[in-house]
Amino acid sequence: MAVRFAAVAAGLVMAVASVCQAQEAAFATSLDVELNALAPSQKGCMMTFVALNNLPAAINKISFELAFFNDRNAVDRITVLDFRDLPQGKKRVRQFDMPNVKCESVTRILINDTPVCDGPAAGECMKGLVTRSQISVPFEG
Repeated sequence: MAVRFAAVAAGLVMAVASVCQAQEAAFATSLDVELNALAPSQKGCMMTFVALNNLPAAINKISFELAFFNDRNAVDRITVLDFRDLPQGKKRVRQFDMPNVKCESVTRILINDTPVCDGPAAGECMKGLVTRSQISVPFEG
């Protein structure tokens, strides 16, 4: 009975280790983009993002097509933001002042596409995209 229990326990430990390794591998090949802050500005709304490139290659130039939703859950506008370069393994803060946007009217932001992704293999930027929000406004990819 003890031998059987030890075998089952060893199998569980190996399964958990395998899941952890898979999660680490997924993280190691991700493009993390965080919505960090929205703040009213003279023009409209200053949006702050934090990006971390954990893809296998540096990104020489990347832009994101974002859709902004309003309080009626309708798309209020779609715009493309140029995040410039994102070196491999480095965090970068990018700010964009969105004219004629009231921060309080933004209820959700969606990364719709990456029209420019120069560096990684084709499709890797969207495939590896991981989004999160540090504020109450959901940020999806």
